[in-house]
Amino acid sequence: MIEFGKRLAASDLWLGVGLVAAVLLAALAGPALWSQDPIVGILGATLKPPGAVVNGAFHPLGTDQLGRDLLARILAGTRTSLSIVLVAGLISAVIGTALGLVAGYFRGVIDTVVMRLVDIQLSIPFILLILLIVSVVGPSIGNLIIVLGVTGWAIFARVARARTLEVRELEYIEAARALGLPAWRIIACHVLPNALAPQIILLTLDLPRLVVLEASVGFLGLGVQPPTPSLGNLIGEGRSLLLVADWLVLYPGLVIAALVVGFNFIGDGLVRRTNLRVQ
Repeated sequence: MIEFGKRLAASDLWLGVGLVAAVLLAALAGPALWSQDPIVGILGATLKPPGAVVNGAFHPLGTDQLGRDLLARILAGTRTSLSIVLVAGLISAVIGTALGLVAGYFRGVIDTVVMRLVDIQLSIPFILLILLIVSVVGPSIGNLIIVLGVTGWAIFARVARARTLEVRELEYIEAARALGLPAWRIIACHVLPNALAPQIILLTLDLPRLVVLEASVGFLGLGVQPPTPSLGNLIGEGRSLLLVADWLVLYPGLVIAALVVGFNFIGDGLVRRTNLRVQ
C-alpha cells in the first residue's frame, strides 16, 4: 500500500511539473519562437479561425476581433498572468510566515492580535475584497499584485504559527534562549528553517487560487488593462463573441486549466511525499 502511494505521489508530482513547465517554457520562449506582435493587429484579418493564413502570416490559433494573432496574445498574456501570480504568492508567503512566526514565538497579546486579524481576513470572501480594493485604488498590474499578495497571507500565518508553537518548545530552542541569543536570531536561524518546508508546499497549493483570482479580476475588467494581454482579459474580451469565435475563449481557458491542474498536482504530490516520509 505504501509502495502504491509512493508511485501515485510521484506520478502526480511529475505530471504537475510537466504541465506547469510546458506552459512556462512556452511563455518564456514565446518572443523567440513566435515573432508576431500581440498588440498590433490587421483589420483585414479579424476573427479568422485557427489555422488561417492571412497575407502570408500563419495563425495557428486564429485571430481576434482586431486581427491580432491569438497565439502571440496568449503567450504574452501567460507571461503577464504568471508574473502577477508568482510575485503575489511570494508576497503572501513572506507576510504570512513572518506574522505567524512572531505570533507563535511571542504568544500573548501579539498572538491574539495576529490571530484575530487572520479570522477577520478569512471571514471576508477573497474575490469581493479584491474587487473592492481594486475598484478603489484603480486597476493596474502593480495594484493587482499588491492586492492579491496582501489579501492572501492569512493561511500562511496560521500554518507558520502552528509550526512555531511546536518548535519553540524543543530543547535546542530552550538552550538557545539560555545562551542569551536574541529572539530575532532564534526565530530566523532555528524556527524559520523548521517552518519553511510546510510553507513552500502551502505556496504550491495556493497558486491555483491565485491563478483563478487573477483571471477572474481580469475577466471583469479590473485587472490588467488592454491592450496588454492577460489570460483573464483575453477571456473577457472574447466572451461577447463566443458564438461566432469560440477559440477566443477556448484556448486561454485551456492554459488557465493547465496551470490550475498543474499547480494542484505539484502541491498534492509534495503533500503525499511528505506524509509518506513521516510515516
